[in-house]
Amino acid sequence: MSDRPVVGVVGPEAEAAVRAVRAAGGDPDPGMATAVVGDCEYVVAVGEPALLAVARARPEVPVLPVGAGRGVQSVPRQAVAAGVEALLAGEFDRETHPLVGVRVADRTRATVLCDALAASAEPAKISEYAVHAGGERLAQFRADGVVVATPAGSSGYAGAAGGPTVAPGTGVAVVVPVASFATDDDHWVVDLGEVRVTVERDETAVQLVADDRAVGPVDTTDAVCLSPVGSVSVAVVAASASPFGD
Repeated sequence: MSDRPVVGVVGPEAEAAVRAVRAAGGDPDPGMATAVVGDCEYVVAVGEPALLAVARARPEVPVLPVGAGRGVQSVPRQAVAAGVEALLAGEFDRETHPLVGVRVADRTRATVLCDALAASAEPAKISEYAVHAGGERLAQFRADGVVVATPAGSSGYAGAAGGPTVAPGTGVAVVVPVASFATDDDHWVVDLGEVRVTVERDETAVQLVADDRAVGPVDTTDAVCLSPVGSVSVAVVAASASPFGD
């Protein structure tokens, strides 16, 4: 029986990672996230979509992101060999990122690593939203939409909409209106407990997007509730690049 560690490799352009695993003394197991996550000692996720898919599978082993964007510390594709070698040698730190369950009308719809967005389905159509956190109403506003982001998602769409980038391990979420119909745009940093978004008035259909997936419509009778459901352990090696870098 082989004592070589089994490494799940996820992503459509993962050939270099597969070669790197073999060269570092591991047995690569390439495939879909749901197929490989439960049967390996490490996971290498190549590309942001692969990382999001791995996160949804809720791995219990360290995940090394490769070329996976700015949301988490990620190894550049050109450094995949060095990154995998360090992973298999145990030369890494762990950075924990929360996973958030998204429920609509008491039905679990999605698990996100980065963010959830409720937004008008048609361009230039404004709806009215209310946001609650910690049992209190934060605000009610008219906007194209509202995004709730974890630290991993704070440097993405939430940041582009005017929110701050927050560090992992802070236990907070960022709530940011998208194209708010106001002269004094605001955003909020709240404890990553339950955050609730409701559509108070809609001029057009409102759609929910969870990470990179369209989930479905949100009616004025529905509440979108977000709360922690677990975490992902990201392996940080010497070649990993921080989301706070240039």
